[in-house]
Amino acid sequence: MKPLTKEEKNQMMIDIQRYFAEEREEEIGELAAINILEFITKNLGSYYYNQGVRDSRNIAVQRSQLLEEDLFALEKRV
Repeated sequence: MKPLTKEEKNQMMIDIQRYFAEEREEEIGELAAINILEFITKNLGSYYYNQGVRDSRNIAVQRSQLLEEDLFALEKRV
């Protein structure tokens, strides 16, 4: 899996801080936001990654079936 860029991590940290401010009315600092991000990445990220792989597999299977149908349609009658 490709690592997140520094900019992406920064934006995620800002989003976590905003969430705590808006939804929980709590102000958290950068260190707390980084710790939460690291926890989510380490402990929950695999679930989202695996779901993405399953979704990709399903799309590939669907497209493969469509391709197979198109190839059968190209066959000439004998």
